[in-house]
Amino acid sequence: MTTDTAPGRLGFIGLGNMGAPMARRLLEWPGGLTVCDVRPDAVLPFVEAGARSAPSPADLARHASIICVTVIDDAQVNEVVLGPEGILATAAPGTIIAVHSTISDRTAETLAALCAEHEVEFLDAPVSGGAPGATRGALAVMVGGSNDALARIREPFGCFSDLIVHAGPVGAGTRMKLARNLLHFIAFTAATEAQRLAEAAGLDITALGKVVRHSDAVTGGPGAIMLRDTTAPVDPADFWHPILTHVRHLGEKDLSLAVELGSRLGTPLPLTELALGELGRGLGVGAVEQQSS
Repeated sequence: MTTDTAPGRLGFIGLGNMGAPMARRLLEWPGGLTVCDVRPDAVLPFVEAGARSAPSPADLARHASIICVTVIDDAQVNEVVLGPEGILATAAPGTIIAVHSTISDRTAETLAALCAEHEVEFLDAPVSGGAPGATRGALAVMVGGSNDALARIREPFGCFSDLIVHAGPVGAGTRMKLARNLLHFIAFTAATEAQRLAEAAGLDITALGKVVRHSDAVTGGPGAIMLRDTTAPVDPADFWHPILTHVRHLGEKDLSLAVELGSRLGTPLPLTELALGELGRGLGVGAVEQQSS
């Protein structure tokens, strides 16, 4: 081990679309930064900015006590951590490995158990906010791991994030990210359905996009209703009951009108029909009510 393996020295593996802007936010970290990527052209700007480069994860682990990993998938994470030139080949006891890639929660749990055999702490710490959020230091990080490890990573993670949520033990960070992305990509699918309806109605769908982005910036989009701490049915005496019932009535009216318009235009709207049937139950205020016009 080299003498510069001091607590708080950072390592970053994977300098792609997400990793590069995250790592750039760490260049001024007082303990120093060591970076590693299979592409020399990705590493060069960091070296020119004062970072140390490492030819392999194993070499990087000789010079870092907190190591961030942002690669593509489970296979790459396994190779970076467990491979012949992986982190565990050289990592000192007490090292923290934080994986920001979205992987299987079971992979995270398996890696945590293997790391523990080396007295190395593993965190699954996926992020949300994309490259723009990373560039601004405005990512959300969902951490699965111990309280002690969380305390050690809060300050460096604060360089690229402004929200750190302790989701629970290892695996919980990934499960939270999957739930968050479920909303993200179902919403994308719903957006494509809305575009088909608007296009069939002869509307400018780029103008529709402007309206959606404008109003979501004001209302908060789907996150605006994610304020309760349970998905159980809402008691009629609960503060939320009249609010969510109002949301339900508005939603059922507008979704019904959209379904009717789609039917007239010959445009199937399967997600809309599903949402019409599930909105009230999902909000916790009961199933759809058919109302006469």
